[in-house]
Amino acid sequence: MVSVAFLVVVWSILAVRAATYQPPSNLDKYPASSIPPWLDTGSNAWMLTAATLVGLMSLPGLAIFYGGLAKKRFILNTLFMIFYAYASVLLVWLLFGYNFGFGKPGVKIGDYGILGIPTPALDASFLGSQAAIGPAQVSYNIPMPSMVFFQFVFAAITPGLFAGAVIERISFKAWMIFVPLWSLLVYSPLAYWLFAGGWLNQLGAVDFSGGYVIHLSAGITALAAALAVGPRLASDRRIKPHNVTLVFIGAGILWLGWNGFNGGDPYGATIDAAIAVLNTELAGATSVIAWMLLDMKFKHKPTLIGATTAAVTGLVAITPAAGYVNGWGALIIGIAAGTIPWAATEKLAPRLKLDDALGVFPAHGVAGLTGGLLAGILADPAVTQFVYPGLTGALYGNLYELGIQALAALVVVAYVFPVSYALLKVISRFTPLKESEEKLKVGDAAIHGEIGIDLGD
Repeated sequence: MVSVAFLVVVWSILAVRAATYQPPSNLDKYPASSIPPWLDTGSNAWMLTAATLVGLMSLPGLAIFYGGLAKKRFILNTLFMIFYAYASVLLVWLLFGYNFGFGKPGVKIGDYGILGIPTPALDASFLGSQAAIGPAQVSYNIPMPSMVFFQFVFAAITPGLFAGAVIERISFKAWMIFVPLWSLLVYSPLAYWLFAGGWLNQLGAVDFSGGYVIHLSAGITALAAALAVGPRLASDRRIKPHNVTLVFIGAGILWLGWNGFNGGDPYGATIDAAIAVLNTELAGATSVIAWMLLDMKFKHKPTLIGATTAAVTGLVAITPAAGYVNGWGALIIGIAAGTIPWAATEKLAPRLKLDDALGVFPAHGVAGLTGGLLAGILADPAVTQFVYPGLTGALYGNLYELGIQALAALVVVAYVFPVSYALLKVISRFTPLKESEEKLKVGDAAIHGEIGIDLGD
């Protein structure tokens, strides 16, 4: 009933917008065959490519990765959760979320930008304009649709990430309600504060490509959701991947897609984009080796599950710093990403007593926090000159940067956990958060009327 009401509201807004639409007054500003003087076609081509790479990280990369880790009877449900997140976030993003998170300032405290104005990103005059974001409306040499699409694929993958904490028990109906609300009320504000030049960024906090906005927030939401939804069936409370080959394929798509994830964030085909891509690859590889050595030392054998998890933690940890550090910094971040999340997975997670099904908190929350803090230490002014002139880490004499990175992390945690938990509790007043025990014992066939793997009669 709630989901039907949501659709009615959305369609009503669309109907009003269509009925009151007025063509833009500047249709003849650029002849159809012309290229606006501000447009860098090479940068625009790279941004569309980078955005598509990030989109492929969700569909099919993350879906395959999580699907392989899930129990066989829940693979379809796991795939569907990520598929739905992509579709629902796109609608919310274009109707409200983009301008709420990147648009002109709607809420300010003094000179500090707090939130944008949640208006649609659909009008022709908007779509034909030069990309500009945040309180200062900083402009880039790409058109607005490229910026909107690029930022959307980041917004879309974030719910997919924390889906891994609550697979194999969350009600799909509750998931359908939670994802669009979370995207609007949690993700968009965080994006404004850090990505778009809002108040945290104005204080000096940085997040190159989402270590805090995406990964730390996903890890904290994973804890809130695991607490609110409750655990899986007792017989299901251990990771027993049904198909490690799928895990490997998904991890490979994620790894290569991450080049667009981090390489696109200078918003152009720039020197810093190339630095970010190389740092991304280096940190991912270093994390794999570090994690494997720990597995061999303490578990006496390397595992592919461990190696693929390590690739993810390395890629997560470099995300907030990819365009700010030199190669040595990326190497250090990779080592940290292969050791600190390993310890969190093996030692901390079991003590939390929360059923984080796929270890989203250590893989994304801990790794994102690690990378964000190291960005405050390792940011090299010889690198940041290409994308963020003046940014200097503690290692190069600016201790303030480490402090503001720590403060930004505290703000993210303090905002994300209570809002995520409260949203789920409100939703629980209208529909159960967990599927019935009868459905959970059957899995996909009971929840969706389909099965993910049919081995024949």
